[in-house]
Amino acid sequence: MTFTVDVRSAGGMPLPGPEVFWMSAWDEWFDARFWMVIARDGTNTVLLNTGPPPDLEPLNTLWLGSHPSGKVQFTRTADERPEAALASLGLTPADVTHVVLTPIVAYTVGNLPLFPNAQYVMSRRGWIEDILAPPYPPHIPREIFLPDDLLSYLLFEARDRLRLVAEEEIVPGLRVWESKVHHRSSLAVCFDTAAGSVVATDSAFAYRNVEDNVYLGIGESYPEAMATYARLRAEADVLIPLYEPEVLERHPGGKIA
Repeated sequence: MTFTVDVRSAGGMPLPGPEVFWMSAWDEWFDARFWMVIARDGTNTVLLNTGPPPDLEPLNTLWLGSHPSGKVQFTRTADERPEAALASLGLTPADVTHVVLTPIVAYTVGNLPLFPNAQYVMSRRGWIEDILAPPYPPHIPREIFLPDDLLSYLLFEARDRLRLVAEEEIVPGLRVWESKVHHRSSLAVCFDTAAGSVVATDSAFAYRNVEDNVYLGIGESYPEAMATYARLRAEADVLIPLYEPEVLERHPGGKIA
């Protein structure tokens, strides 16, 4: 099956340059745009990431201490909520058959209960190592990866719809593989389309990470980054770095394929 693929913004925030480009861009700011990806094949409607929670204050309080300027704050308009993003394509949350998460963190999982018919697809490694049994002390609280109410939702109410993956085909034309780099739960999400293989990932924030082989500043592993970026260059006909503001310059209107 082939998919059509669109992107819609879930909000944005400025990031210090070295957070995106390792040990460089010291005096620059990167205006990150957090993308939701919506893909359809006539049978399946796939949403990649659900956006941050309705209340942004806990996240912004955490991020306030990440840079002395105080500029690292998330903003979002009403049109950037997932219900509005779906409505712009004639869809409702009930139409979504699969929600894919990358990474598992508060700004991607914030609206999970909106999707009553969706299978929740996420990294098995990330579920274990970021959420349930971290192999080393995490650099951010588990509650920021997955807040208590949403952890409870996945463990109980939605447990029959939770799908933990490593590298596999989700439905024909949709594949995922563990790309890591940013978090243990980071995935590359690959759609077969008329334009070739469209791959979306948070393991690269910007085109430059992959195209110029510049390691992500807020990554967990340099060797993982080099291996992941080589694979992305080999496999992606169209790349969607999930925080890259230039996506709309390359794909006006958010129409990817």
